[in-house]
Amino acid sequence: MFTWFIGLDPWIQALLGTIFTWGMTALGASLVFFFKSIRRDMFNLMLGFASGVMIAASFWSLLDPAIAMADSQGMISWLVVAIGFALGGIFLFVADKTVPHMHFGPVDEKEGIPTHFKRTVLLVFSITLHNIPEGLAVGVAFGAVNYATGDPSIAVLSAIALAFGIGIQNFPEGAAVSIPLRQEGISQKKAFFYGQASGVVEPIFGVLGAILVTYVSVVLPYALAFAAGAMIYVVVEELIPEAQQKEPIRGAHYATLGVMVGFIIMMMLDVALG
Repeated sequence: MFTWFIGLDPWIQALLGTIFTWGMTALGASLVFFFKSIRRDMFNLMLGFASGVMIAASFWSLLDPAIAMADSQGMISWLVVAIGFALGGIFLFVADKTVPHMHFGPVDEKEGIPTHFKRTVLLVFSITLHNIPEGLAVGVAFGAVNYATGDPSIAVLSAIALAFGIGIQNFPEGAAVSIPLRQEGISQKKAFFYGQASGVVEPIFGVLGAILVTYVSVVLPYALAFAAGAMIYVVVEELIPEAQQKEPIRGAHYATLGVMVGFIIMMMLDVALG
């Protein structure tokens, strides 16, 4: 079934995979044409779900393969993975402090370098930062296929599982961008455009990640751990705190439920297919 896909270059596989994840973002953003508002507890559920998927993907799709590949290359696996993971978090920390953005919430607090961008653009930039490690993770996963031991179709299925999992969590994430923008007075078309635009970075970083690890195999374990560190940083720094805003008791319950469901689904996908 996947014979034609397995024969493609890794960067093309990464491009197709991240176009899918971007498309799921757009599909989620299209809900703005059907709903005028989103309940806060549902918003928390969506953010929690995205967190759960990213946490599970960070281990089963990224850290675990990184450890195995570092061992196969004769590296000190725990040190390689620790360095890559830390660099991923540092990268997102620097981006968080330099890229101008703003989070959804009761307080309009701008982050990053000073700018005169509109509030709408800053809100979209915030979600775009989340999508950078997701695209990179999918790209690196496909780039790693050439170095996998055993049946290459298994490695491809594992990368597809990651892309599918990221795509699933991008659906509610797209809605979580476009519908709140609509509530702020933005037109439906503009809210949809901004919502889907937040996922544009995924194909870009997906292709870059695949090309990098394809031609520089020694960095592959580092790159896998880097993507994992960046995703965990996003979860802890951005998604979970945002999911806890307002309605502290009930909202926290919905966010926790979302994390559990997202984690289980991504774990099942990765273990079953990978």
